[in-house]
Amino acid sequence: MHHIDVSVEKDIFSVNNKIADENAALLRNNFVRAFDLLGGIGSGKTALIEQLVPLLKDRGFSCAAIAGDVYGDDDFKRVQALGIPAYNVNTGKECHLDAHLVEHALSHLPLSSIDILFIENVGNMVCPTDFALGAEKRIVVVSSTEGDDVVNKHPMMFRGCSIGVLNKIDLAEAVGANLSRMENDMHRYNPDMKVFLTNLKTGQNVIRLVDEILS
Repeated sequence: MHHIDVSVEKDIFSVNNKIADENAALLRNNFVRAFDLLGGIGSGKTALIEQLVPLLKDRGFSCAAIAGDVYGDDDFKRVQALGIPAYNVNTGKECHLDAHLVEHALSHLPLSSIDILFIENVGNMVCPTDFALGAEKRIVVVSSTEGDDVVNKHPMMFRGCSIGVLNKIDLAEAVGANLSRMENDMHRYNPDMKVFLTNLKTGQNVIRLVDEILS
C-alpha cells in the first residue's frame, strides 16, 4: 500500500509540473511576467498587490491578478477594485492552487495586453510549496504578527521562493517579534533570497520591491 501511495503522489506532481511548464510557455509567448504570491492568511498578499499595481502602472506596466482562495471572493473584490483584469479561483477543499486551476484562469485573462500577472495563492504556509504554477518567480509574504518563529517552522516555503516580504514591521514591537531573527532565518534557509521589510498599510519600502520585480 505504501508503494501505491508514493507512485500516485509522484504522478500527481508529474502531471502538475507538465501543466505548469505549459503555463510558463503560454505566459512567455505573450510576454507576461508572472509572480506567485505565497503566505499565510492575513500576511499581506492582497495588500501587496494593492500597493504594487499603482506603482507599476505609473511606470507604464499593465497588471492583472488571479485570486486564489478556498472559498469566497473577498480578495478578488479588493483586486478587482484596482481596475485591472482579475479572475477568482476557489479551490473548495484544497489548500493550494495547482497548475490546472491556473491554466483555466489564464484562459479568462487578456494575456496579450498584460505585462505583469500576480497569482495570489491560497493562504497556507505548507501546501502551496509543492505545486508549481508556471510563474517566473515566487514571492513569500510573512508578517511580524505571525510570530518571529514562523519562518523557522516553515523552511520549505522559504527555500522555494526568491523574494521574501517581511510585513507589518510597525507592529513587531507590540507583538514582541524580533525582525532580525525573522530576516536571519529567511537567509539561513535561502541565502540568495532578497528580503524586503514593509508596512503595506503605508507602502513603506514597496518601491524597492518594484525595482526587484522589474529587474
